[in-house]
Amino acid sequence: MTGKVKQKPHKGLRKRLTITATGKLCYKKSFAGHLMSTKSGRRRQRLRRKGILTGALADKARRALGAG
Repeated sequence: MTGKVKQKPHKGLRKRLTITATGKLCYKKSFAGHLMSTKSGRRRQRLRRKGILTGALADKARRALGAG
């Protein structure tokens, strides 16, 4: 049997990232789990928003997920 071996998707990364309909990679920001009283309201608000993975790191993640 010859041919290219298919790469398996990275299961750990798949649990942490979501791919949008337009192909963007979204993730939950770190440092938003606990100890929120010491952080400013503005910082907490920023942490609530989803992060978007861009650049070379996004390309690498897409390859690891098998989505491109």
